[in-house]
Amino acid sequence: MKKLSFVIPVYNEEGNLPVLYEKLKAICDHFAQKYSFEILLVDDGSTDSSWQIIKELVSKDSRVRGFSFSRNFGFQMTLTAAYDHAQGDAIIGLDADLQDPPELIYEMIERWEQGFYIVYARRSSRNDGFVKDFTASLYYKLLHYVADVPIPQNVGDFRLIDKRVLQQVRLCRERARYLRGIVAWTGFKHTYVEFKRPERVAGVSGYSWLKLFKLAFDGVTAFSLFPLRIAAFVGVFVIFTGSLMFAYIAFDAFVHGARYPLFKWLVTVVYIFMGVQFLLMWLLGEYIGRIYDQQKNRPLYIIQESIGKGFEEK
Repeated sequence: MKKLSFVIPVYNEEGNLPVLYEKLKAICDHFAQKYSFEILLVDDGSTDSSWQIIKELVSKDSRVRGFSFSRNFGFQMTLTAAYDHAQGDAIIGLDADLQDPPELIYEMIERWEQGFYIVYARRSSRNDGFVKDFTASLYYKLLHYVADVPIPQNVGDFRLIDKRVLQQVRLCRERARYLRGIVAWTGFKHTYVEFKRPERVAGVSGYSWLKLFKLAFDGVTAFSLFPLRIAAFVGVFVIFTGSLMFAYIAFDAFVHGARYPLFKWLVTVVYIFMGVQFLLMWLLGEYIGRIYDQQKNRPLYIIQESIGKGFEEK
């Protein structure tokens, strides 16, 4: 009998965990004659009673396994830890806030049974407000245009991956993690199931605008050299416009006898080039900083406590 793993990052989700568990339990019971299941709940340093609730779920259901971090390491690290410890033939990752509707998992499993190695849940609509919806749509279009590998648009971390995909994902240990891109980078046969993203049932999102920006920036820099190319385009543009400026001044001075206070133009050009240099230094420093961070070789996360049947720390 094949096993399916549900992997769920948790951060201050005390109001959602009991509801989520009941929905996942219904799925497990539905497929009980066909598959065995495990439910991995990863507490990312929650400050509410989420870890206590996870302990209660483990005590009453042997299919539930849980572990907590020593502090908040972020969603991508939490999902990475869950992937590292998942034992299923297929792994289904979803948020604990119920905005990834568990009811969609029935169709995802069906697509997996049809031979697809990756099944993405693609959002046909969102309920996150106009600004967030607009910026998300704009970002995905930009990422699709600049990324070196095709990265699906309007998909989050709600997906099913086969264990063959998981084996390759585990080999990717970069610290600036963008799992949506890493999974797409593997290139396995994939498909989509569509859904309308519902509103959060309880609690507040753990993703602030700053965290969303960092995730978006990680996605662009991890899978594209486009930021470096922007610097090149800006440099060429400045040199080109500066050359036109000096050509015009020289022509006007020698042909028409016009007199220009050249120091004003020089100061302007130097100022522009200083801005370009700062931009280049920032971009170069960002990449060098990531190389430095990677070479530290620190663990991606630290497990403080683990509970559940058959759990082995890695």
